[in-house]
Amino acid sequence: MGAVDVGRRVLGLVTPAPERTVAALHGTEAPAPGLNPRELIFLQHIRWFGTTGSLLMAFGALGVGAQPVRQNPTFGIPVLSLPARMQTSAIAVTMIGTVIVVLAWLLLGRYAVGRFADGTPPRRLSRGQLDRTLLLWIIPLAVAPPMFSQDIYSYLAQGEIAHRGLDPYALGPEPALGRDHVLTNSVPNIWKSTPAPYGPLFVWCSRGIAAVAGDNIVAGIWLHRALALGGVALIVWALPRLARRCGVAAVSALWLGAANPLLLFHLVAGVHNEALMLGLMLAGMELALHAIESAAPIRGTNLTLLIGGCAIIALSSTIKIPSLVALGFVGMALARRWGHGWRGVLAAAAATGGIALTTTLLITTASGLGFGWVHTLGAANAVRSWMSLPTLIGILTGFGGVVLGLGDHTTAVLNITRPIAAILAMFVTLRMLLAVYTGRLHPVGAFGVAMGSVILLFPVVQPWYLLWAVTPLAAWATLPAFRIPTIALSALVSVILMPRGAEFTVFQIVAAAAATVVVVAGMIIATRTVLPWRVDDAGAPKPFPHRTPYAERP
Repeated sequence: MGAVDVGRRVLGLVTPAPERTVAALHGTEAPAPGLNPRELIFLQHIRWFGTTGSLLMAFGALGVGAQPVRQNPTFGIPVLSLPARMQTSAIAVTMIGTVIVVLAWLLLGRYAVGRFADGTPPRRLSRGQLDRTLLLWIIPLAVAPPMFSQDIYSYLAQGEIAHRGLDPYALGPEPALGRDHVLTNSVPNIWKSTPAPYGPLFVWCSRGIAAVAGDNIVAGIWLHRALALGGVALIVWALPRLARRCGVAAVSALWLGAANPLLLFHLVAGVHNEALMLGLMLAGMELALHAIESAAPIRGTNLTLLIGGCAIIALSSTIKIPSLVALGFVGMALARRWGHGWRGVLAAAAATGGIALTTTLLITTASGLGFGWVHTLGAANAVRSWMSLPTLIGILTGFGGVVLGLGDHTTAVLNITRPIAAILAMFVTLRMLLAVYTGRLHPVGAFGVAMGSVILLFPVVQPWYLLWAVTPLAAWATLPAFRIPTIALSALVSVILMPRGAEFTVFQIVAAAAATVVVVAGMIIATRTVLPWRVDDAGAPKPFPHRTPYAERP
C-alpha cells in the first residue's frame, strides 16, 4: 500500500463500510402513533412533576442562587429572604428540585424516544404536548435568580465598560469600573481583571442593555435573560426542522436537545450566551441547508436563504467563535451540490468565507468595538477544567509529580497536551468535512461529531459546552450507542453542580445531599402508581375497566 493510499484512508476518502464509521449512529425513525389515554394521564403527571421540581429550584435559588452581592431584590423581604437565612435547607430544596426535573425529563423520554429494547415504533407524544411541557418547566427558571454560574455579572460589567466608551477587550471590570462599583462587586474574582472573551455582537448587545438598565442589576439580568430565551426559541424552531432533514422524529430531537436539563439549567437559569449562539447557529444551518438540499436551482428565494443562513451562522460566531465551524459543513454541502472536484470546494469556500468575512466586518465596524476581541478569545484558558481531556491529563500528571516528589509540572504538561489535542480536533473536523463532501454523512451529523471532538479536546470545558455537540447530534444520531451515554452524561452533569456555581461547606453539601436522597426516594414511592417508574408502564397500553370507543383510539 502506497503513501497516497494510506493518506486517503487516514482522511476517510476511501469509503469504508458504514457500520465501521460514525454513520452507524444514525438511523431513520419511522412515524409513530400518538399516546393512548393511559399514557396521556402519565404524561400529564410527568409534566406537573417536572414543573414542581422547577418551582423548587426557583424557590431555593432565592437563597443559594447566584444572587448579586449588592442590589439583592429579596434582601429584607419577609418570605423571599427566608431561604437566604436557611442556607443548608435552601441547598437541599434546590437539589431536590434539580433531581426531580432530571427524573421528569428521563420519564418524558419514554414517550419521546421509546424503549431501546423494543424494535417496534414506540408511541410518541405530539409536538404540541412536548412544547407545552417544555414551556411549563422553563417558566419558573426564567423568573428565578441566576443559577449555576455568575457569568451574567461579567456580561453586565462588560456591557457597562463598552457603554462608557472604554475598550472591553483591553480592560476588565475592576480596572475599568473600579473595585467598589456595584457591577464589579458581583463579578467572580478570577474574572475581575479579565477583558471580555466574547465576540463583538454579544458585547454590542450587552452595551445596549447597559444603556437601558444602567447600574440596575435586576433589570440587566432580566434583559439578558430575554436575550437567552430568544436563543432558546430559535433552538426550538430549528431543531425539529433539522431533524426532519435527517429522518429523525422532531419530538425525539427536541426532547434530547431542547428539553435537556443542561439547557434548562445553564442556558435558561444560568443565562449563558450559548443560548443565542446555538440558536443563531442552528437557525442559520437550517436556512442554508434548505436552499442547498432543494431540488430547485440556487437562485431567487433559495439564493437569499443560502446567503442569509451563512450570514446568520457568521453572526453566531461573533458571539462565540466555535460556532463558525458550522459554516464549513454548510460549505462542503454546497461544494457537493456544485461538484467539479476541488474547484467546487474552492468556490464554495470562497462563497461562504466571503459571506462570513463580510458579516464579521459589518458587525465589528457597526459596533465600534474594533478587532480587540480576536486577542481575547483564549482568556478562559486560565481555568483548569476536569471535563477537558488534555487539561485532565495535565492535572493528573502534575498531581502525580507532586506525590512522587518530582514537583508540580502541570503547566509544562499542559503546554504539550493542549496543542496535541488541538491538532487532533482539527484532524477529526477535516475528516468530517470530507465525509460530507463524499456523501457519507449528512452535514448536521458530521458537524455534531466534529463539535463533539472539539469539546472533548478543548482546553476548557464547562458543562453547558456539551450542548455545542448534543443539540446538532440530537437531530441526527438515533442509535442507543449515542443516546444512552448522552442521556446518562446529561443527567449526571446536571445534578452534580452547585446552584451558585461556587462551593459550599462540606457539611452543607452532605446534609443537603442526604436530604435529597431521602425526599426523592419518598416521592418515588409516593408516586409509584401515578408516574411510569416501571418499564412496563411506558409500554403497550393496558385495558381499562370501562372501555369506550374513544378510549380505543391511540
